[in-house]
Amino acid sequence: MSQQSVVQLRNVTKRIGGKTIVDSLSFDVPKGEVFGFLGPNGAGKTTTIRMMVGLISMSAGEVLVNGLSVNKQFEQAMRHVGAIVENPELYKFLTGYQNLIHFARMIPGVTRERIDEVVALVKLENRIHDKVKTYSLGMRQRLGVAQAILHKPDVLILDEPTNGLDPEGIRELRDYLRQLSKEEGTAIIVSSHLLSEMELMCDRVAVIQNGKLVDVRPVKDMVAPASGALEVAFVAEPAERAAQVVAQALPEASVSLQPGGFTAFVGYEDIPGLIRALVLADIRVYGVKAASKTLEDQFLEMTRGGQIV
Repeated sequence: MSQQSVVQLRNVTKRIGGKTIVDSLSFDVPKGEVFGFLGPNGAGKTTTIRMMVGLISMSAGEVLVNGLSVNKQFEQAMRHVGAIVENPELYKFLTGYQNLIHFARMIPGVTRERIDEVVALVKLENRIHDKVKTYSLGMRQRLGVAQAILHKPDVLILDEPTNGLDPEGIRELRDYLRQLSKEEGTAIIVSSHLLSEMELMCDRVAVIQNGKLVDVRPVKDMVAPASGALEVAFVAEPAERAAQVVAQALPEASVSLQPGGFTAFVGYEDIPGLIRALVLADIRVYGVKAASKTLEDQFLEMTRGGQIV
């Protein structure tokens, strides 16, 4: 992944009626990264996205896209951006293909071949010539994504892109976004409430609450302790004797008894040796699995359990 920043937020602030909705938000998104944007209800995610694409003005700060200011060079900056904010805007009385043709006329260089390519990518070939009013919500979402990537943008901004998609559609979208980031170097910013999907999709996530940035972390660092130790759950009997064996083999390991077994914070390379020690001690080992915190666990801790948008 390249470290060249495609999107830069510098102290972006939004005040409405004396209330600060977004408070001095700053972060960078490099080329080829899938960047997740998370926050509880009313945290300011959609407001931030709207400022990034120029739908509402900023009270202070600056957004740069490929070094171009959204405030001062709006048209030039937006040529590098594809976006769906909340819901895709489509003409329901036209077919899906006619919608794409209409949108393509506003962007120089979009060919019929490119339209056919994006239709295939979002798997709408069988319905693309039907009127949009006959589409399901999920099909409209797919068409919106096709519309947003027609001009091969350097940054793709998607606000709740999985709304209305079935599990297969969510997986296909996730795989396509990963492909887009890796093969074309597109920077992708995704806001979603499906934290399990964000964990699978994103390279890094930013968490905001009450308009302020709580943290920006790589997903891999959020789902595994920085120390390198893993919380591992052992299903073993007798549990008390098993916990004693582990404590003797690894005195520095933190061991806690659980129903039917125990958990221990151990290094990844220590796990085979522990299993061997348990078996040699005539402990019956039925299962071993990682019990590290998920992105959802970490998110709820960071936001103190606030409701997820």
